[in-house]
Parts: sequence; C-alpha cells; structure tokens
Amino acid sequence: MLFTRALGFRASLISLAGLVTGIVLSASATGAEPGSLPAIDAEQWALQKEVDNIRIYTMDQPGSGFQAFKAVAELDASVENLMAVMINPESCKEWVLNCSESYAFGQGDFHDRYAYSVNDMPWPVTDRDYVLRIRTRGDAGTGQIIMDLNATPGMRAEYSSRVRVDVSNTLYQFTPRGEETQMVWVQHTEPNGSLPGWLVNNLLVDIPVKSMQALEAVARSEKYQGYRLEWAEDGNLQGVVPDNR
Repeated sequence: MLFTRALGFRASLISLAGLVTGIVLSASATGAEPGSLPAIDAEQWALQKEVDNIRIYTMDQPGSGFQAFKAVAELDASVENLMAVMINPESCKEWVLNCSESYAFGQGDFHDRYAYSVNDMPWPVTDRDYVLRIRTRGDAGTGQIIMDLNATPGMRAEYSSRVRVDVSNTLYQFTPRGEETQMVWVQHTEPNGSLPGWLVNNLLVDIPVKSMQALEAVARSEKYQGYRLEWAEDGNLQGVVPDNR
C-alpha cells in the first residue's frame, strides 16, 4: 500500500477502518429502503479535511458509536467513464481501499442487482465480507445518477473465516459537469466485531480520499473508455453500454 514497514502499525489501523468504506453498502440487516442516511445538505455535516478536489465531512449518528461521513469530489472523469467502472462487479478491487474480492451473484439487472465483496484485514483481525443489493437510477433531465448499495447479509451463507457486516448504508450521487463529474459519497456503517468507535471515527476521514483518488485514475484508464449512457423515452437511465456509434 502507501505505507512503509516503518509505518506498519498505522497501516494496520487504516486497514481496520477500511472496512467502513469497503465497497460500501447501504441499508440495514433487514434490507431497509434507501433514505435512512443523513441528507446530503444537512446542516450538521462538519468539514474535517480537504485534499485537492475532495472534501470530507462527518456527522454523529443517534444511538451509534460510529459517525457517518460525506465525501464530495470534483473528479476529472466523465460520468460515462465513472459509470462504466460502477457496472463492473469486480471493479471494487481496482479503487476501493482494501477490497480484495468482489463479484456479482444471483438474478438481477442494471437497476437492481447483487454483489459480494471482501475487505482484507491485517492479521490478527478477521476479514470482513459484504453482501450487497445495488440499486441504480438516473434522470436524463439533470443527468444525475444515484446508486444505493444495501447490505443484505442473509442473501448468502456466512464463512467461518470472515465476519459478515450486516448493517451499512451508502449512497453515491454522480452529477455531470461537462467532462468532469461531481461525486457525493454518503455512508454510515455499523461494523461487526470488537472495533472501537473512536478508532474508526479517527481514521475514516482518510479512507474515502484514497478511494476517490483511485476511482478518478481508474475511470480515466483505457479499460473504461468508449461507453455511453442509455436513456429510456421517459427519461430514466436504462444502462451503460459500449459506444459503437
């Protein structure tokens, strides 16, 4: 990673917090509908860090020892390229910090599908895994695309070698700005296991920065060029397809 052996201890702590942002997830163990996260424009968001084109905010959550975070970035990548990354069920490994495994499973389509992912944790901490329901919608009028990723742990059997994260809420909002894209990432997660809230809260500010920087680079790579958004007559987003025109 980005850390030397001399910084090994801090690297381990960062990895511990990484589960909070591993391809992150939204809703609850019961598969709650999107909307349980703090509003993007809520006044309670407190700015914690600003790095180049990325701003990180946090907010305390009632009844929880873990804060929610909001990351806002102006990414130098088109919304088409970013969505090409998002529809690849294995792309978690390319941009989400500490994501070591990811794939699609079950029946689904562009608008409503399932994915499984693993967050690699440093020994002796047990790896975390996620079962996600991913819902995507878009509006041709504004060009804005929203993804809700919902933790649905009961959709797959658990592994004895991994700890299942069963409560987590995430929203991605993509708004085109010409050839660039504003991305807003809001998340609140209740990780299982003995992880103190103060540790995760202190480190989660840095995790979305590294992931969004990686996402920008990945979306600009040759692999994700040549895609377009496909819109229905009613203005709803239908999918992301190769641009063969």
